[in-house]
Amino acid sequence: MRTDRLWLPLLALFALASAPALTAAERTLVLDPDATEVAFSLDATGHDVHGTLQLQRGTVTFDPEAGTASGEIAIDATRAETGNDKRDETMHTKVLETGTYPLFVFSPQAVEGAWTGAGSEQLRLIGTLAIHGGEHPLTMPARVTVDGDRVEAEATFEIPYVDWGMHDPSVFILRVADTVEVTVHAVGSLETPAADDMAAEP
Repeated sequence: MRTDRLWLPLLALFALASAPALTAAERTLVLDPDATEVAFSLDATGHDVHGTLQLQRGTVTFDPEAGTASGEIAIDATRAETGNDKRDETMHTKVLETGTYPLFVFSPQAVEGAWTGAGSEQLRLIGTLAIHGGEHPLTMPARVTVDGDRVEAEATFEIPYVDWGMHDPSVFILRVADTVEVTVHAVGSLETPAADDMAAEP
């Protein structure tokens, strides 16, 4: 019995040490679709085209010390609009083809930049964007502001939609740029792993 009492705590320590655990630096950002705004801008002859998109869901788990990231940010392409019904019909049926490709999905793989967990920070989220049937590398430079567990992030990046296989809507008189600028104002909450989760097996 005495030997058993010695081995039990040793076995428990071994189990904790060998279990794949979350790191203490790992955080999860859960975005709020209702508070997040996604806008796009496209240069065109005589005027610029401005529109909006809708975030469907977004969760990013990242470890600023290791530089790793995972998760998914999904945009509902079917809700893209510019305020012009005829132009929107062309955008949905000929350019985005949202009947076939209803979502844009960004999958983060890495994060770069100093992280203190408070105030304003400049980060780069690196990953791939699944859009219109293809996957393309994409980097989002973002200004992130942290206040407790509330997070706001501003990111602006360009999508070369024509190079990525989408239809060029330009006609003889009206010329449209082959790159669209996207601006995201994201709002979400920051979660940290619970102590029990850090030691538990997946």
